[in-house]
Formats: sequence, structure tokens, C-alpha cells
Amino acid sequence: MALILTPRQVFEQFSPHLSIYSLYSALGKQYLGSPRGKTEVFGGVPCYVGTPTVAYDQKKALILLTDIFGVTFSNNKLLVDNFASKGYWVIIYPVVIRTIAPDYLHGDPAPPYAWNNTKFNVVAWTENHTPEVTWPPIKQVIQALKDQGVTSFAVTGYCFGGLYAIELASEQLVDVLIVAHPSQTVVPTTYETLLQKGKAPFLFEMGNEDVELSVAQQEQIDVILGGGKYAPGYKRDCWPGCPHGFAVRGDMLNAEQFAGKSGSFINSIAWLELYF
Repeated sequence: MALILTPRQVFEQFSPHLSIYSLYSALGKQYLGSPRGKTEVFGGVPCYVGTPTVAYDQKKALILLTDIFGVTFSNNKLLVDNFASKGYWVIIYPVVIRTIAPDYLHGDPAPPYAWNNTKFNVVAWTENHTPEVTWPPIKQVIQALKDQGVTSFAVTGYCFGGLYAIELASEQLVDVLIVAHPSQTVVPTTYETLLQKGKAPFLFEMGNEDVELSVAQQEQIDVILGGGKYAPGYKRDCWPGCPHGFAVRGDMLNAEQFAGKSGSFINSIAWLELYF
């Protein structure tokens, strides 16, 4: 059975090797690397797809819903590849799943410089990417995959994609739910709806410096879903020193953010092995 690590265990395991893994980072928190996936079209929607190089269950698919930087951003491509091939870190859990990231932003992601550019108008960008615009591509991809024989879906959502992932679970369209530092969720409404309607085990990866969901709000969500109240299963990790976006754009030269990014990925793989 897969072991889900605590933040302290991950920090102790990985921090001595920080200099090795810093090779995967670059200035501005955009990572170097050579994405191995390819673009495929499902239901008329371009998707970045990471396909395992070994045999895998073609009736299962992991849908990855990106942050505002979309499927062309190298960090997101590498994250897809990591899930498909178990990653460039030492991952000990043998999960092999095809991973698909739909371009639900219609080819209009935020530019890569936006995360550290205070002049970037994220509000205006969000107003051009309302659910009326962004929901249809996601559901088109899921339906196209169903038409190809996929019968079981997991979803992992980051930042902007986190709310969509939760809502997919609330609509019972996915079997496993993993979310890291979501934006635009409403406490308590979003999570009470999941409690009432969801059937997908929920892994929640957060940082204690998140500006979208404070630790107090995270604890409020624990009250809603924890203690066995959310019957399918619920677990929240809160990584010390990690801000909003750490699981995608964390600073790999910062020991705590490195532990958070590494650990959240390891725990996501473990969650998939437990429930998918």
C-alpha cells in the first residue's frame, strides 16, 4: 500500500539533495526541461497529453486542469509528464496513467511573466475566462474520452483549475479528486456542495502562506469535510513556507517550497494508487 508522506518526512528526505534538483528550475520559477508529451485533440479541444512508455490501463485517464498559464507553459507540461511517467524525482509508487491537460482556456493563457508582474490585470483576464467559456472544453474532452472507451477518471486541479476539479467531483464526473491551492472557491459553499454530492476521495494540497485560502479557511474546510464527514475520503496537507502556486511554480531553490512541491506530487501519486 502506498505511504502518503508528511511535510516533515518529505523535507528530511529531499532537502539534503536540493542542489541536484535545482537543475530543474530557472529564473522566474519557470523550470527547464524537455517536455515529452504531445498535443492531441479530443472533442475538438487541443490537449497536452503525457502517455506512459509502458503498458497502462487505457480505460483510465487523469485529467489535469492547469493554472492560468495553461497547457503551453513549460511547468505545466512537465507536470503532466511527471504524472504520466512517475516523474524526474525518485518516485516509489508504481502508478501508470495516461495524463491529459485540456486547453480549456481556448489558447488564451496568462503570459508566463504574469505571476511576478504586479501590472498584470488578472481580474480582466479572469473576466474573459468565465465558466460559460471554460466549462464546455472540459466536458467535451471527457465525453470524447468516454467515446473512446475510457470509463474511469481522476482529476487534479491547480490554482484556477482547482475549482473546476472540485465541481467535476460534485457533479460525479470523476472518481478521484486531487486539488492544490485552488482559487475562486467559496468557503463554505463550494465544499458543502462537495460534501452533499461528491463521491470522489479528495486530497487537498495547501501551503500555510496561501493568500487565496488562509490557514483559518483551510481549517474551516476541515470541519466541513474531515472527521469522516466526507465519506469517500478526505486528507489535507499544509506545507510550511509554501505560498499559493507552490505545486506548479514553487521556488526549487527554497528548501520549504521544494519540499512542498516534491511532497505534494508524491502524495498525489500515492492517492492515485490508493483510490484509482
